[in-house]
Amino acid sequence: MRTSLALLLALGVMMGTPESHAADGSNGSIDLLKGGTLDQWYVWIKERGRDVDPKKVFTMEDGILHISGEEYGCITSNEEYANYHVLLEFKWGEITRAPRVDRARDSGFLIHSVGKDGGYSGIWMNSLEVQMIEGGTGDFIVVGNGTDAYSITSPVAPDKQATSYIYQAGGKFATATGGRFNWWGRDPDWADVKGFRGKEDVENPVGEWNRLEVIAEGGAITVLLNGVVVNRAVDCLPRKGRLQIQSEGAELFVRKIMLTPLDQPKAEE
Repeated sequence: MRTSLALLLALGVMMGTPESHAADGSNGSIDLLKGGTLDQWYVWIKERGRDVDPKKVFTMEDGILHISGEEYGCITSNEEYANYHVLLEFKWGEITRAPRVDRARDSGFLIHSVGKDGGYSGIWMNSLEVQMIEGGTGDFIVVGNGTDAYSITSPVAPDKQATSYIYQAGGKFATATGGRFNWWGRDPDWADVKGFRGKEDVENPVGEWNRLEVIAEGGAITVLLNGVVVNRAVDCLPRKGRLQIQSEGAELFVRKIMLTPLDQPKAEE
């Protein structure tokens, strides 16, 4: 029988030995910021549309992607991807903007994005989001249309945080077509305030670089933050699509987006 990478990662969490498999440019890796350009992406801005960015919300500066947060929107990959390991290195800037001037710095990495640009709230494609927010980086959010075409199944804790499931390795499986699955260490007293930090946070302080890794293999998604497995879905839909990085009122810098294709998952024998 074939033991998948995602299963090994899940076992690593249960044994208390989180693992990280860095996308290092080998094995056919794709540098999605190659040449210090956004040639492999296009811009979508709310109420403006595709590649209309007069306020320069998304710019490349000395090989680093700068997202100002001034307007809501995203960059979207030209290509669709399935079965991959993405390494995204990011840090928060100091600037926050209305309507989130005093709220937690917020963005997101949307995967398996399909359908119409702006299909969700006129801003993003329907997708599965790996949340990037102070205190909650690594949460899953179903950015769907309410149907089972967009869903996440994950092992969860017996109790919720408000209306959100909490990832727990070895927990009972729950499936949702909307809402969120919080990472295991999200502070129960989390508040939407600028600079929030929880007692279990593995995200580095503002201004320091973080390593966000997303491993999508078949229907499974595993998320690592700074080498720690923070969340995992065992089955999801859709299973392929474009990538998106959001602008949601917070200044964000991204210095690496490296995608390493994985072998197509095989049926167990």
